[in-house]
Amino acid sequence: MPRDSTATKERLLREAERLFARRGLYQVTVREITEAAGQRNVSALNYHFGSREDVLNAVLTRHGDPIDVARGEHLDGVGRDAETRDLMAALVLPYGANLSTPEGRDYLRIVAQMTGQFAGWRESRPGVGRNLQEILSLLEARPPELPLEIRRERLLAMIQLMTASMAERARAIEDGDALPLDEPTFLANLTDVLVGVLEAPLRGTLTRR
Repeated sequence: MPRDSTATKERLLREAERLFARRGLYQVTVREITEAAGQRNVSALNYHFGSREDVLNAVLTRHGDPIDVARGEHLDGVGRDAETRDLMAALVLPYGANLSTPEGRDYLRIVAQMTGQFAGWRESRPGVGRNLQEILSLLEARPPELPLEIRRERLLAMIQLMTASMAERARAIEDGDALPLDEPTFLANLTDVLVGVLEAPLRGTLTRR
């Protein structure tokens, strides 16, 4: 691909990331992306990516593939029989590394908008790698004394809380807000909270008083 074409494609991808993160996945139009990227022809995005959905998939793949490699390296380091906190760290640390760059922070804010797809984590699609699937499968089995339906419900809640927490910190960094916790403390505390979501004792139904 010619150099100027590669540069155009990169600008389109970066502006799509930025707009999806700040204005919302379902509010941004193809025209807005192409104009933000300095392209007069509104069909430029379709030419380089195929569709609005394809550019989103390109964003998810660009960030998701390296994250999944890092997950696998962490998982290999701690082992499949590791404590739940160590397995959770294999999710949190590679994902949280995206807080260090504007592009990564935009990615975190994008993923948090995709809650409707979280239950389909077993399905192969852009941004869902095999190491993510393996770690989630290991976590879904814990604690074994809880019913499977409860464990599945908790796993989904854990994913939602992790992505929402990361997205909120990404937003706060971008907006220049004061951060009550430094990054290592934030990541460690979030990991402990997520472990608690999975391992809290099941105490029965609530009673209205």
